[in-house]
Order: sequence, then C-alpha cells, then structure tokens
Amino acid sequence: MQIYGYHRTSTKEQHLDRGIQEIERYCNEHEMALTNIFTNQETGKNFNRPRYTVLVEDVLRPGDILIVTELDRLGRNKYDTMQQIQRIKNMGVRLMVLELPTTLMDLSVMDNAMARMMLETINNMMLELYASMAQAELEKKEKRQREGIEAKKLRGEWDDYGRPSVMKQETFDENFQSVVSGETTPTQLRKNLGMTHSTFYRYRKTFYEKYPELSNSAN
Repeated sequence: MQIYGYHRTSTKEQHLDRGIQEIERYCNEHEMALTNIFTNQETGKNFNRPRYTVLVEDVLRPGDILIVTELDRLGRNKYDTMQQIQRIKNMGVRLMVLELPTTLMDLSVMDNAMARMMLETINNMMLELYASMAQAELEKKEKRQREGIEAKKLRGEWDDYGRPSVMKQETFDENFQSVVSGETTPTQLRKNLGMTHSTFYRYRKTFYEKYPELSNSAN
C-alpha cells in the first residue's frame, strides 16, 4: 500500500504550499508514510492535467490511498468530479478528503455491515454535496467575472479586458515617430509591428490624442 497526495491551484500565481503542508501534517500526525504529492496549477473545470493523469493512469494501484485537502482541489465540475471519484473507487484506491470526516474513516475494517453501509451512503451523499458546492462556487465566480467585464464595457474600459495591449503605448509612440517623420508609411509600420489594422489605428488614435500638434504630420 502506498499513500499519495494530490493538490491543485487554478493559477500559477496561487501557492501550492498550504495544501502540501496540510497533507504532510495530517500524515505525520497519523503516522502515515506519505510516498509523494502530485500537483497541478491548472483549472479545475476538467481533468486534462498532466500530473493528475500520470497519478491516476500510471501510479495508483489497488489498495493505495489518495489524499486531497478539499474536494474542489480535485475538481470543480460536479459531473466530472463524481466520475473521477467512482473511477478511483473502481481502481480499489481509497480517497480521503481532509475536509470531510466521513472519508477519513476506514470503513473496510468495520464488522457491522449495516453501520458500514449507512456510513458509505452518508459518505457518498457528502461527496456529491461538496461537488455540487464546488461547481456552484465556480459558476458564481464566472458570473461575477462576466458582470465585471460588462460593467467595464459600459464605463468605456473595454480595453482592460476585451482588447489587451499588444505593446506599451510608449513603445508604439517611439516607432510611430518614423511615420510622422516620413521615414515609413503607416501600412509598412503596421506590418513591421505585426499589428492588425484595427489595433494599429487604435494605438495611432491614442498617439494623436497625446500629441495633437502632430496630427497633420502624417496620414
């Protein structure tokens, strides 16, 4: 029997340390020999994650234990998460979720069949509930993001989200001086900078707003 941990964050800006330390601390307190912890810094919307795939397809064996701190660290899509839980179970691997006390009990050692069945039912219900909560939280976050973007559009701040900067305006201004001086044409500069037509003229508009006195110097 081997014991593995798995922890995930959605972005590389989020630190993995807390989850790793929590798994290590639990194993130390319960005298469990932790073999390794697999991590990903990718979305929980799906399970197309390199390290998770290696863990499930190449590492885990019947009788092993897989520990995660919270169910949403495993996944945030309820349907996919429940499928993965069943997959892990079918492999003969025991899943322990530190935030769910029912998953920390080794039901296989219980002599009372009725009590074991009841606890398994409660355990499955709790897993599904927490999977639902994880998805609801994801949907709420995405809704807030959409509303935030729409609010920015209404305030005229669409550039912040919908049209991210290709380069700093100052860099463009320096290059655009060659058009102002007549050394090159707007079309040639746009190609040199690798800009689309609309992006180039958006930057050009900002240039002339900053330097109106040059507005008649170039087309």
